Parts: sequence; structure tokens; C-alpha cells
Amino acid sequence: MTRRALFWSYDPELPSFRHRLAPLAAELERRGWSTEVDRFPKRRYLRRLLARRRTLAAADLLVYAKINLAPGERALLARLAPPAVFDFDDALWLRKPRRPGAPPGRSRFRERKFAASCRAAGLVLAGNEFLAARARRESGSVAVAPTGVDLAAYEAAPRADDGRTVVWIGLPENLPYLAAIRPALARLAATGPAVRLRVVSSAFPDWPEIPIERVEWSAAGEITALSTAAIGVMPLADDDWSRGKCAFKLLQYMAAGLPAVASPVGQSADVVIPEETGLWARTADEWEAALARLLASAELRQRLGRAGRAVLRDRYEAAAIARRSADRIERLLAGAAIDGR
Repeated sequence: MTRRALFWSYDPELPSFRHRLAPLAAELERRGWSTEVDRFPKRRYLRRLLARRRTLAAADLLVYAKINLAPGERALLARLAPPAVFDFDDALWLRKPRRPGAPPGRSRFRERKFAASCRAAGLVLAGNEFLAARARRESGSVAVAPTGVDLAAYEAAPRADDGRTVVWIGLPENLPYLAAIRPALARLAATGPAVRLRVVSSAFPDWPEIPIERVEWSAAGEITALSTAAIGVMPLADDDWSRGKCAFKLLQYMAAGLPAVASPVGQSADVVIPEETGLWARTADEWEAALARLLASAELRQRLGRAGRAVLRDRYEAAAIARRSADRIERLLAGAAIDGR
């Protein structure tokens, strides 16, 4: 009989689901599974589980993505659910800081919910090692599964480096991180090489001192928006919330063949190898210097961009990551030990 996998997500349209769980669902389907995605309520504790008793009873596997279970739901899920996998790519036990540089918010209830989500699963898939280390305090079966990129889609797009466009892509809620490099961009726009900031999002900054190209995000247009830029940027604050980030922007830049400039925080410090796939920058002066250097040298941009794409192909290709996760799930269902690397 065909095995059935049930996926729970607060919002299946969010990037974390599209780039982490959708490839896994496709891989399971290639292996003969049928899959179903259910938009899971954020509230209605306990009732939301009881309302799903029939679908849980009919499933052979449950995968819940970034779901915060209430402490009391853990025992109920154990009675109702088939073998379960918890997937996450953010520091869910923390509240996002109110502004970059402020400490993340903490609450005992949020930490208890994170613990319940980990303990209810037979396998926890964490987006990076920082997240995995925290999950191991709650579960003995944790594996790192980076967020991957469909490299083939980017390789099919023509590369058109205009020599002046610095690009940032992201959700509007993360625009305050981009503001950290506003002084560097303003100085470059005033006195340095010609520079333009392209923002790919659904909201945009209003910085009159910097030429800004506003590109409304769309799944169909994001690859072109990146592949026609010169440099990708990912500034972050240095705190536990940012260390939980999985550097997906950087992977997108690398897939598009762009050199990247990044704050060396968390996964970003692993993805960007200084002088090989991109450059690090901490202060406004370092951001200005790194961007000016890349804007001045097409050869450097091309060399770093090629190396970044090679690293991505080796370590962060979505289909390969999905295969490893599916292999771990098969071992979970067989009762075998899980490879946590």
C-alpha cells in the first residue's frame, strides 16, 4: 500500500516551507509516498490536534514545520500521531529582538513549547548546527538539514553583472538589518564608485541619499532579480536570534553566481569563506571597503561568484539535502539509528 506523509505548517507559502519541506515532499513522492499539506492553526491548543484525529490515524508519517506545540499537546500527539519529524530553521525558543542589536526576548512558556515540539518527534531536523545544539538538549535524535537551493533553476538564468547593483532579498520584517549598512551605501553613492541598491521584497526603504531599485518579490522573478545584480549582501546583528538564521539569502546569491558580503554571524560565517566565496564585514567602514573593492573589480566578482556556486553545488543543493532527510526518515521508520551529521 502507498505510504502517506502528512505535513503541518502555519503557512505553506513561507520561504522556509517552500525551500525545506517542499523538496522533501517531492523526494518522498519519488519514493512512492503520497503527501498532504495541512495549514495548522497557531492557537486552539489541544482542539487543533483533536480535530485532526482522522488524518493522523490515516498517515504513516507526520512532519511538522516550525510548529510550537503546547506542553500539554506532546502526550496527546504521542497517542494520536504516527512517527513524527519536527523541522525548524529559526531560534523558536526566543522572541525576535525588537531591533537589531537588542537582546532576543525570552519566555519560559516559549521555551517549554520548543521543548515539547522536540520531544514529541522521533527525529528533529535543524537548519544549522547552532539550532541543532539547542535541540539536542531536548531530544536524542537530532540531525542538521541545511536549507537548500535548486541550483539548476539559477544555472538556467543568464548572468548579467552590471557592475553597480548591490542586491538584498528578504521579508519586510528583516529590513532593519539592511539599515545597518545604510551609512556605507550612502558614502559609496556620494563619493565612491557608482552604486545602486536593489531591494527584492514586498516593502522598501525610503533612503533619498541612495539610489534604490524596488523589485516586488515574486517566485517567478526572484532569480532574474538576483542574476542581473553584481553583489549580494546579508548584514546581521550578532545575537542568538541571528545565529539561528540559516543564511538562505547567501545561498541564493551564490546560486545566482554573485559574490556575497556578509556579517560573520552563525551560519553566514560558514557559508561565506573570506576571499574564496565572498567577504566578511562587521563595521560600517568594513562594509564600505568590501563593497568598494568588489565594485571596482569584475575579475574578483567573477572569481568569488564561481567559487560560491561550486560550494553550493557540493553542500547546499536542495535535492541532495532532501534525499538525505528522506533517508533519515526511512531509518526512523525502520527503527534504526539516525545519522546526525
